[in-house]
Order: sequence, then structure tokens, then C-alpha cells
Amino acid sequence: MMALDLARALDPCLIAHDVGITPDQWQADLLRSTALRLLLLCARQTGKTTTTGIIALGTALYKPASLTLILSPSQRQSAEMHRTVMAMHARLKGAPELKADSVLRAEFANGSRIIALPGTEKTVRGYAAADLVIIDEAARVEDDLISAVRPMLATSNGRLIALTTPAGKRGWFFDAWHGDGDWHRVKVSVDHCPRISKEFLADELKELGAQRYSEEYGLEFRDNDEAVFPLAVIQAAFTSEVTPLWH
Repeated sequence: MMALDLARALDPCLIAHDVGITPDQWQADLLRSTALRLLLLCARQTGKTTTTGIIALGTALYKPASLTLILSPSQRQSAEMHRTVMAMHARLKGAPELKADSVLRAEFANGSRIIALPGTEKTVRGYAAADLVIIDEAARVEDDLISAVRPMLATSNGRLIALTTPAGKRGWFFDAWHGDGDWHRVKVSVDHCPRISKEFLADELKELGAQRYSEEYGLEFRDNDEAVFPLAVIQAAFTSEVTPLWH
């Protein structure tokens, strides 16, 4: 059993296989990645929640006394990802046993914890030294959340994984994705998921309309319908090349 635990800790893809999941290539690459700051821009139904769930489970099982936080715009969404993680734990033979389990919290015999919370600045400030923070639907959480999350990774050298589909040309995720910060960026379009058929996508295009479809499946950051001017026009109106009059 010790050899199996070591193998799973070194290669999280084994956890996926042992719970009945065959990872796509991008999923395998992500599971084996050691990057500390990750942005995942993924189309709907490509497997981003499952993949990050495996990372969360592997952290809890094979890093004793670790703390994993799952954050989403709502408590219901966080609870759903937690449920996904615990369902995989139930299928993983030989995994460390649970000491306590509820809809939003799990504690393992090795002292590790997984806690699901609504992703607001107020709800996360009581936690410190997190080993893994997952922000689901990251383009839709409050901008203040990222400022509250980053300090709790300082002493633990923990990982931060933010996953989402686009939600307009605004917010911290949009800025981070297009910025020059120290992020490992992963983009997963529908072309990376062989389980999504062309027939299904054609129906989605008819149902959602071109703009919504381009966000959910084409991964395009679109201007809000209520915006008077496109973001590009607003940005073009500003320049740093003009000398201020008071100089």
C-alpha cells in the first residue's frame, strides 16, 4: 500500500485512472504540473472541475495535515465541487479514511482538510497557511477575493488554481489572463474534448445565440451588452504619452 500511495503522490494521473477516469492530454499535463499559480480558461463540459477535483483530492490524501479551500461565487457551487471530490474519494481504493464529512467540509485521518466556501473576501479571511486554493468560476467572483486569498499562501508556499469560462472584459481574472503576471495559463477549448459532439455544439449555438456561445465554448471575452462603448474604444481614449499641464 505504501508503494501505491507513493506512486499516486508522484503521479496524480494514477488517481484519475484508479477512480475510473482516463484523462485527456491537457488534463494529464495539468495533473502533473507543479506550477504554483494557474489560470484555467476552459470551455463548458471539458472536465476542468473534475481535473481540479483530482488535484484537491491528491493534495488532501498525500500531503498530511494540508488545508485545501474550494471557493466559488456561491455556497451551492462550492458544495457541488466538494461533492465531486468526495465522490472520487469514495471510489479510490486504499485512500486515507475520513474522520469527518459534511456537505461543505471533510477531514481525513491524516489531518488534512477540504473546506468549501462561498467566494467572498469576508468568508476566507479566517483561514491561513492554505496548501491549495481553488477558485471556481473565477471570472465571476468578487475582485476583493484575490487580495484576501494570496496572503494565506505566503507561509505555506501553497498553490492557487483559478478556473472559469469568460465573463466579459472585466474583473481580476480578465486582467490576470491578459496581464504579464507570473501565472501559468491553460486554455482548453471544445476542440480539446473528444466527448463533446458537433451535433451538441450546433444545438447549443442555436439555443444560446452567437455571443453567449462564443463565451461558453469559444472562450471569447466579450463586451457587456449594456456597455455604451466597447472596452477597446475606452482604452484607446487614454494615453500616457501626453505631458500633464501642471508640468
